[in-house]
Amino acid sequence: MGLILLAFGLVLIVEGLAYALAPSLIERMLEALRALPEPARRLMGMLCVVSGFILLWGAYQLGF
Repeated sequence: MGLILLAFGLVLIVEGLAYALAPSLIERMLEALRALPEPARRLMGMLCVVSGFILLWGAYQLGF
């Protein structure tokens, strides 16, 4: 459970830094995402999920 909280904390830090340091960049990125068709956004989301699982598996294999 502690590892999950650590992961969520790290995600919130990275997300918060992005919004705090470059809010206009976030707005442009959201506009670009709106321009993509829904299937492309779904594919990007699934690729992120798979990438996250691969990273977690790799960290687990290294003993983290």
